[in-house]
Amino acid sequence: MSFLAPRRRVGWCPNLVHGRDGDNHYAGSMPRPSPVPPPVEQARERARAAPAAWGVADVVLILAFAASGRRTHEHGVTVSGVLETAWPFLAAYALSVLAVRAWRSPAALRPTGVVLWLGTVIGGLTLRALAGGGVALSFQIVTLLVLGAFLLLPRAVVRWTRRRRRKPVA
Repeated sequence: MSFLAPRRRVGWCPNLVHGRDGDNHYAGSMPRPSPVPPPVEQARERARAAPAAWGVADVVLILAFAASGRRTHEHGVTVSGVLETAWPFLAAYALSVLAVRAWRSPAALRPTGVVLWLGTVIGGLTLRALAGGGVALSFQIVTLLVLGAFLLLPRAVVRWTRRRRRKPVA
């Protein structure tokens, strides 16, 4: 059981001890942390921040979809108006996030991106119809296409760039 072994003096220097981790340290001091986190730690930090960043980006894009529709149909682009138009799609998006557990792999094109897209479209249109909003066929088609582009294209770009980075340069 080497992890229980006591520290022992090393070499000619009376203050240098051999630690349990196998490194040599000066007695009474710990090794100084490097000012730059190691690559593994940087990757972990990015991975923890990724789900929130994807969620914020998706919500912003859904709000942009609602604002664009209001502007196109001359309803006025106000914060309350955009939220009134977007709430069914935001609620459906939130339910889709929970259904697919999007925080596990937020950048995945499938199943995460596809479930978020179709869940947001179908759920949003359903909630909009239940609330008395218009759901004409043309609106359904535009919703399907625009939210498909907004929710799938960023994930497709990330997938493409990751694959491109992995390929060795010939």
